[in-house]
Order: sequence, then C-alpha cells, then structure tokens
Amino acid sequence: MKTKTNPAGAHALPLNQILAGDCIDVMNSLPEGSVDLIFADPPYNLQLKGDLHRPDNSLVDAVDDHWDQFDSFRAYDEFTENWLAAARRILKPNGAIWVIGSYHNIFRVGAELQNQGYWLLNDVVWRKSNPMPNFRGKRLTNAHETMIWASKSETAKYTFNYEALKSLNEGIQMRSDWLLPICNGGERLKNARGEKAHPTQKPESLLHRILIASTNPGDVVLDPFFGTGTTGAVAKKLGRDFIGIEREEEYRDIAEKRIANTRRFDSDALETSLSKRSEPRIPFGQLVERGLLRPGEELHSGNGRHRAKIRADGTLVALDTKGSIHQVGAKLEGAPSCNGWTYWHFRRDGKTVPIDHLRQQLRSELGE
Repeated sequence: MKTKTNPAGAHALPLNQILAGDCIDVMNSLPEGSVDLIFADPPYNLQLKGDLHRPDNSLVDAVDDHWDQFDSFRAYDEFTENWLAAARRILKPNGAIWVIGSYHNIFRVGAELQNQGYWLLNDVVWRKSNPMPNFRGKRLTNAHETMIWASKSETAKYTFNYEALKSLNEGIQMRSDWLLPICNGGERLKNARGEKAHPTQKPESLLHRILIASTNPGDVVLDPFFGTGTTGAVAKKLGRDFIGIEREEEYRDIAEKRIANTRRFDSDALETSLSKRSEPRIPFGQLVERGLLRPGEELHSGNGRHRAKIRADGTLVALDTKGSIHQVGAKLEGAPSCNGWTYWHFRRDGKTVPIDHLRQQLRSELGE
C-alpha cells in the first residue's frame, strides 16, 4: 500500500487501503483538499415494514440490515448533513462527488448537497435491464436508481472526459440515462454462508463508466460506504488510487480479498480519449506565422465548390467575403456556422489535406 503526502506535507494519505470505522470520523481525520473524486452509496433508509414474499411464498432477500435503519427522517437528514460536510472538506477545489440512491433517499441527499454549496452537474438515471419485479402488484416495478453528479463548487474545474464517454457509446454523445444490468451471476459476491455478501452490491460496469467519465489515471477516489469494494476493484483496474471506508468487518474482509485478486490493466490501456476542450488552443494565424501555410496560398473546401486565399493576418478572402476560416466557410455555404478546421483543405505533393492536420501537428509539438 502506498501513501501520498498532501500539499501542506502534514499527513500521509492512506492510498489503496480500506479504513475501519465510522465514515464521518474517518473522513474528518483525512487531510483537507486531498481527494479528487468521491463515489458514495449511502444507506437508502428504505423504511421497510414486514417481510416481502414472492408469489411462490419464498422470502425476498431485501435490504433490512441494521446499517440501513434510522429512527426518523430527521435522524437520516442529520447523518446526511454530517457525512456530506466531511466529504466536501476532503475534496480538492476541483473535485467532484457522485451519490447514488433510490426514491427513498436521493431527494433528501440532493437538497443537502445544494445546502452545502455543492454544484449539481447532472442527475443520471441508472436504468436496470433486469430489475427485481414488483411482487405485490401495488406499485410500478422499481427499475432504476438515481445518481447525482456534483462538483465541490460552482467555479470548480471538474474532470469530464467527454470524448472517452462518447467512445464508450460508439461515437454518440453519452446521455444521462444509462441502461446497465444489476449485479448478478458470477459478479455477485457470496459470503461464507453462501448468501449474497452485500444486498446493494453495485455492478462494476457502473463504476467503470463513472471513473472513466470523471477521473484520470493516478487520481484519488474515495468511497465512504465501501461495502464489498466495487469502487476499489474498478479503481485498481483503471490505474486510479482508492481509499475505502467501511465499518462492517465482514464487508472489509470480502473487499480485501476481492481487490487482492484484481489485476490492474496494462499502462498503455489506461489512456482515454481526450476532450477537445482540454487540448491546447491553436489559432489559424499560428499556422501562417510558423510558415506551415503561406499568405496568398489557396485553400479549397472539402466539397470542392469554393476557394479562398490566405492573408498575412490569418484571415481568408473569397469573392466579396473576408474573415476567419469559420466565418468565410459559413458565408460561402449559406450556413449559420462552419467548422473551418475540417471545411478547408490545402494541397501538398498532389494530395488534398485538411488544415486540421497542421493544427494537430502543432499540438503534438506543444505536448512534447
């Protein structure tokens, strides 16, 4: 297990460890501003009354553990206020949090997030492809859970790997409704008694998407309700550091064995698609300044219909139109906007090449 010193150098951060104890006390003992992301799966406070049976009279293994039981809504709200305050203290200024819950608790959690100054970014619906049926037939089948993604503050420059999520989704922008199966089959962990090790074990696919979306390799991810260690296992695979907090010894034992048997992906597999917003901005004029394109040189539209000449100040002129690569392209096409980087092409050695090729060349030089 490795440790990391916080910026002030006062405390070592217990990386890749499962810490025993109450999550509020443990978080309050950690260095301020030391964590990049928090994933929290707090008690749902289900308020179950009586046993639930299937039509064949078999008993449903519901969430009735002592850690999910609170005397009142007021007690639950006080607990929520305290753990969210402890979580916000240890988040870095540009850190973020994901909280998952059901209709029993997520609205109360969402209100407290806003009360404490977190900035809500999205609510994401995890739509379960194989939900548990509603056996009593008195309500709709509860087929989803809600996740809230929030940054530490409105001004935080939180991580969002837009292009990576788009790649996960076959090149289509990722939406806020995620269709994923619940944890079952071989992924569902069992305890020594052959029972489900944890009633609300989350599927690794869910954490994979969250960590790809909002962290980078080497980031520190904390889970204050660690359970059987899904967050830690996925973080290890993806080259992120984790801190788990869990008060139940049985869960800690299962999580430790699980993570010990988890293999980190190879380093060259951990790189994700970069967001175009995170790439260095290259004005078109820099291509002219660097001599990659010359004043007076002619550019051609990709569709072959239009031509324009480059001017010394990095603008284009075509017919009676002059302006930026984007403005001239839009004017010639009669369109409200135009991406000039992909619209305009130049010729070299008998080949037609998009000017974006030169922009990427300069970006590569800046990254060296």
